[in-house]
Amino acid sequence: MATAAATGSGARQGELWGHRPRDWAAIEEQQLPTYEEGIRRAGIQPGDRVLDVGCGTGVFLEAVNKLGARPHGLDASRALLGVARARVPQAELRVGDAESLPFDDDSFDAVTGFNSFFFADDMVAALREAGRVAKPGAPVLVQVWGRPERCDLTPMLAAVGALRPRDSQPGPERPPLWKPGVLEQITTAAGLSPESSFDLSTAFEFQNQDVMIRCLLAPGGVTEAIQHAGEAAAAAAITQALEPSRRPDGTYRLENEWHYLLTRA
Repeated sequence: MATAAATGSGARQGELWGHRPRDWAAIEEQQLPTYEEGIRRAGIQPGDRVLDVGCGTGVFLEAVNKLGARPHGLDASRALLGVARARVPQAELRVGDAESLPFDDDSFDAVTGFNSFFFADDMVAALREAGRVAKPGAPVLVQVWGRPERCDLTPMLAAVGALRPRDSQPGPERPPLWKPGVLEQITTAAGLSPESSFDLSTAFEFQNQDVMIRCLLAPGGVTEAIQHAGEAAAAAAITQALEPSRRPDGTYRLENEWHYLLTRA
């Protein structure tokens, strides 16, 4: 299983996402329905060579492997890939950058990116790379956050974002990716052919506040807030922001919408 050093935005994201790999795995395991829908919509079949860009701890790759397809994954975090390797020993996993994929042209029957392409400094370049390594006409599936008012995590994202360094905040030049036509425009600029878009709502569930805090301290953006303001401040911000989602029995259910665009290389 070849690896390479991540550079540029990949190096930065790899460091941020590598602090709590097991806790992130617990979050990612709850995203299985979003991956299964992606497999269905992209028409992935047994025997297909599939690349997941930003594969994290390998939950999607495990689903691909169970289908009988051939899983390949790339992530900037060696720590997350360590969990993925234990989960899916059959997968070919590489460390690297979405903007410079370490794969040959026309290599894959499908390429996916679940909440990953927008972490690249140049999202168009990352999507252009996805199209390059996909076979002509192969699906390239992009998933992003859905409408903010339909995401229970929106208040948390805002609260944690306020704790991050000012120069790390997203620039105003990128419009919300969930808005109609935005992803289509970006993927077209990358040389891909948009085919169809759809939305899916799923939920994260946590048995108590301690579990919820432990898991939600794992994402890279939260790590950045912790580095700047401290773990106690990040935990307090998450707790306060998600209080409306706390049930009388102390459990949490956080419903979130995801927006997808199916394109072709």
